[in-house]
Amino acid sequence: MAQTHTEDIRLDDGRELRLTYAEPDGVTRGGLVVLHEARGITDTVLAMVAGLAAEGWLIVVPHLYVGGSAEVDHEAARDKVSELSGESVLAATDIAFAWLAKHSVNPDRIGVIGFELGGAVALVVAASRTIGAAVTVAGGGIVEPLSAGLPALIEVAGDLRCPWLGLYRTEGDDITEPQVEKLRDAAAAAKVATDVVRFAFESGGFEAWQRALNWFDAHLR
Repeated sequence: MAQTHTEDIRLDDGRELRLTYAEPDGVTRGGLVVLHEARGITDTVLAMVAGLAAEGWLIVVPHLYVGGSAEVDHEAARDKVSELSGESVLAATDIAFAWLAKHSVNPDRIGVIGFELGGAVALVVAASRTIGAAVTVAGGGIVEPLSAGLPALIEVAGDLRCPWLGLYRTEGDDITEPQVEKLRDAAAAAKVATDVVRFAFESGGFEAWQRALNWFDAHLR
């Protein structure tokens, strides 16, 4: 299993951020920015990081929350999510992209993937930055934004700049089928490849995992 490391990094232009990263054992296929869930860098996020690194990707996780521990409780998570804005999440992911560039990963071989809060942020990033591909897993905020500073996803899905895949459970989340269909329709207006897939909860995430890997295989070259 790939080892993760966490560092406070400072770029040559003065930008600073805490990043968690993992390197593949062999040849680097490209780079993936993993966007964490509302509770921060949880065991679920770390498992995703390790799994993706094992597939040959250089992984970096920008810490979207300033200060505090890597993982927070549900009450603190609500407060921190409410403080996020489109500007702040783009600033954080831009630093992650710059970190990957310093490790010789070109933009067309960079992807973003996020779960829950991170899934919503992944779409916001993909609608604002030109990279290789993006995947959203169970990203809320489709019709109503997750915070006052973030857009509703249906408002920006038509602006997607890179191939985007949305993965949503058929049950078990607060995200309804009508919401997912509205997002599907909004994304279809984009000038890039998009797909929205609903998968069964009992699949244990395996279907979503395989679809995400296939998406990056197809678009990050």
